[in-house]
Amino acid sequence: MQDTVHIDTLIEARWIIPVDPQQSILNHHAIAINQGKIIGIQPINNAHSRFKAREIIALNNHALIPGLINLHTHAAMILMRGLANDLPLMEWLNKHIWPTESRHVNTSFVLDGTRLACAEMLRGGITCFNDMYFFPEASAQAVLDSGMRASLGMIAIDFPTAYANDADDYLAKGMALRDRLYSEPLLSFCFAPHAPYTVSDKTLTNILTYAEQLEVPIHIHLHETLDEINLSIESHGVRPIERMHQLGLLSPGLIAVHMVHLTDNEIRLIKQHGCHTVHCPSSNLKLASGFAPVTSLLDNNINVGLGTDSAASNNRLDMFEEMRLAALLAKASTNQADALPAHQALEMATINNARALGIDEITGTLASGKAADITAIDFSDLHLSPCYDPVSHLVYAAGREQVSHVWVNGKMLLEDKKLTTLDSTQLHNRAAYWEECIKSTA
Repeated sequence: MQDTVHIDTLIEARWIIPVDPQQSILNHHAIAINQGKIIGIQPINNAHSRFKAREIIALNNHALIPGLINLHTHAAMILMRGLANDLPLMEWLNKHIWPTESRHVNTSFVLDGTRLACAEMLRGGITCFNDMYFFPEASAQAVLDSGMRASLGMIAIDFPTAYANDADDYLAKGMALRDRLYSEPLLSFCFAPHAPYTVSDKTLTNILTYAEQLEVPIHIHLHETLDEINLSIESHGVRPIERMHQLGLLSPGLIAVHMVHLTDNEIRLIKQHGCHTVHCPSSNLKLASGFAPVTSLLDNNINVGLGTDSAASNNRLDMFEEMRLAALLAKASTNQADALPAHQALEMATINNARALGIDEITGTLASGKAADITAIDFSDLHLSPCYDPVSHLVYAAGREQVSHVWVNGKMLLEDKKLTTLDSTQLHNRAAYWEECIKSTA
């Protein structure tokens, strides 16, 4: 007879969806959590015999899934949500976003914006995000305040901003921040050169050297628009992916965002080098960037994750929306109803993203030994009844409004749809403050 194991928390649920290779759905099971980690997933009756928990949480109408991971964000840009809509990417950037950033972005802006973004993401079941923005030290503080997990971008761009004077300054500041926060268990880091059209060969080469030395991924926008590709041909004589290839950046350490306009040869090149890709369907649609060839990437066994992009271009930090759009767009673009099924969309929002960030041993699935990064979805709403397949409902019928509870490292950050670490009133007040600041200089 096994001895009773004393644990911190036991969460009972109608369904547990581990996102494992067997695509299993566990009925009436419980997750045992101790010291921030999952130590067992068992049928409820067995769990009560095996574990003695300080806290038992019964979610009898819920599904538990791994916390969703947002693989591409510019979190603080939430303070520019709705500022400039219905415009092509380069006009949106050159005439609206970059001028606003030059006037307003500072440490306080990034701290307030990232806190607001963390709140929105937590309420939508997101437990981890991969960020690319200025003043990452402020982003780090916001993440730690919220209790979320994040990969922070050591951004680099070849023009001065309020954050840094030149590419070397960006990189020096980013690496110094990583050194200071290296031991924080909720934080990891990526090098984040903005895009091929804003970063020189010299800077990209330096980043590659540092990335290989530190074993850190590289997170970059790539092949987002036809304008980007045409500019590269004019400036460098080759398309951006070929330029990245010539510089040696194509590798399992590359996280390439958007990847909308690809030839068959470029897809083979990405596969050959083991690169990761990020699909941002809402942002691609809103900015009219095009339709990424997701099914071709998946058919070539290329790891494809999902991201929202910024709330300034999306305009939601909503991974449920991205899962649904990714699945539907794949079907419509290929004329194949079985393209990108629901379980694959869920993988793209969880374990695929963890693999890209190199944290798949920590999070991305529900399994013993992994961090207790868990999202609970309430299936009691009428529009989720009846339920023949909870995974299908998660992708095609549920929304972030059904997220009821969220845990990161075993700590509850959302309880009955209420934030536990962030003050909603304070977030509203700071958002209103920045709205007035930006309006006054528009």
